Amino acid sequence: MTIRVLIADDQQMVRNGMRRILESQPDITVVGEAADGVAGVELARSLRPDVALVDIRMPRMDGIEVTRLLAGSAATRKTKVVVVTTFDLDEYVYPALRYGASGFLLKRSGPTLLIEAVRAAVAGDSMISPSITVRLLKHVTQPTPALPKPMERLTAREVEIAGRVAEGKTNADIAAELFISAGTVKTHIASIQRKLGARNRVGVAVYAWECGYASQPPVE
Repeated sequence: MTIRVLIADDQQMVRNGMRRILESQPDITVVGEAADGVAGVELARSLRPDVALVDIRMPRMDGIEVTRLLAGSAATRKTKVVVVTTFDLDEYVYPALRYGASGFLLKRSGPTLLIEAVRAAVAGDSMISPSITVRLLKHVTQPTPALPKPMERLTAREVEIAGRVAEGKTNADIAAELFISAGTVKTHIASIQRKLGARNRVGVAVYAWECGYASQPPVE
């Protein structure tokens, strides 16, 4: 199956770069580009892409509102939205995730995470930049109620991987440390999310941090 992607960003150079990265993959094609939020929503509704990559700051309509219209509860036909931005401010991260974004990446995250985020969105998973995972995790500072028990016990390998997610490491980082493939890491994380009932990496990170699975504190 070919994954159809729409790019909404007001910078032509950024759109060109994303297109080159995505279309280097045999299973991804870019079906449209928009230079502002209104055009992004209109194109998404007419082209019906599998995933829309959306910038935060755009003319006419910002990426938060685009996310709400395409992925929020009021959307008549929901589109998977991955926010790709320079800004990791809390006032952007939280609303985007609340409105149903399937991912939140910083533009400096690199091509590998961009490709992973598109594929994760289609698979029904979420990809969030590790630095943003760390940022969100730092808000978990107050004592919490007893953590719900996983639906299934995590394996020893899954505990290792969950701990590294809590440390803000990418799939590639984890794969290199554990001498396994990035694909294997992705499979393990999907299993962890299922067992914990976690929607994304942040949920995994919070659980792992509270359980003491992380061997070191997260760093920026």
